[in-house]
Amino acid sequence: MQCLKDGVRICRTTFRSGRWLWARHSSTKLFVGGLSYDTNEAVLKDAFGRHGEIIEVKVICDHVNGRSKGYGFVRFTSETTATIALKEMDGQMLDGRNIRVHYAHRGSQLGSQVQAL
Repeated sequence: MQCLKDGVRICRTTFRSGRWLWARHSSTKLFVGGLSYDTNEAVLKDAFGRHGEIIEVKVICDHVNGRSKGYGFVRFTSETTATIALKEMDGQMLDGRNIRVHYAHRGSQLGSQVQAL
């Protein structure tokens, strides 16, 4: 079970002695889906950079033809700015497409998979 509290994911993780233990999951890394195949990293950085300082932007491309797979990742310097960007950008139009924005999960392809939730 997951729920949002103040923009931070809270997951019920373990049942112990008749009580659930809650783990706080938050992230500076966002998944951005529904991208146009023409959207590049500069466009993504410009769109999300309005909400805070960005560390890294990555549009995932096919390794054979180099074409975008339609999704990417944006990593912010703080959880607060990532949360603001998620709330402001989810469902917005970018390059003619409605994008979906979520917190990135463990194993996502940004950088060296630095931050495991």
